Amino acid sequence: SRVTRSLAISLQSCQCLAWKPRPVGVWPCPGESQHVVAGYSDGTVRVFSVSRTEMELKMHPHTAALTAITYSTDGEMILSGGKDGIVAISSPRTGMTIHVLADHRGSPITVLQCIRKQYHDLGVEGGELWLASSSDRRVSIWVSNWLQDKCELLDWLSFPAPADPEGLDSLPPSLAAFCPWEHSVLVYVGFGLQKEALFYSLRKKQVLRKIPLPAFATSLSLSPSAPFMAIGFGDRLLRLQPCPAGDPQDYAGHDDTVHLCRFAPSGRRLLTASHSAVLVWELTGA
Repeated sequence: SRVTRSLAISLQSCQCLAWKPRPVGVWPCPGESQHVVAGYSDGTVRVFSVSRTEMELKMHPHTAALTAITYSTDGEMILSGGKDGIVAISSPRTGMTIHVLADHRGSPITVLQCIRKQYHDLGVEGGELWLASSSDRRVSIWVSNWLQDKCELLDWLSFPAPADPEGLDSLPPSLAAFCPWEHSVLVYVGFGLQKEALFYSLRKKQVLRKIPLPAFATSLSLSPSAPFMAIGFGDRLLRLQPCPAGDPQDYAGHDDTVHLCRFAPSGRRLLTASHSAVLVWELTGA
């Protein structure tokens, strides 16, 4: 692979980024402009055009460094989370921040994720579900209708953990993701009473099952095409875990903590990253 474009040089550090999604049913056109949004250490959110290799918009919805960022599923809103736990929802069309949520205040946001929601799912109206997780093991789930300026808290989860952990130089991240193959379920991994992945039902308001892990996870991704999880660990291990049950497959191709796992939209490739290596895996059985 090679670098095809360099978008910008900044004195600030880029902490997180996300691609703008393409609307459902819309095929790419020749010359279509692709966009990425990036969150910076100075609290700014910047939108870049990849095709024109330039910054198109700069917003400043945060006073602290950004730690997570994503687009809404239609690409019409940008959700950003900061080191201070503040979540902001901003419009890339107007450059204005329309919501500021302080529910996670005091703990860095670790994950933001949006998914489309079918009408009447979970007994509430709205076109989109999204979640925010923070490093203090809290996860909030929201239902939104951006056209109607609606953003409603649907559920609030808090996972217990030992008060004084031993043998850990730093706590592993709190990570959550909606389950693509099981509606109204999210998966959570993080520091806790046990080393495990938890499957929580938003309908039943309870943990459905637990999958034991060899260590506390440092990264997580769920396949969009098959019931598989990719989980990274601090001892250079990558695990592919069938769900809800099955024998895991472990790989040791990294030289350091596997801090990033990302399935491709097809589910046939997996990207993982450590301190000095980025690996792309072909998943022939997915």
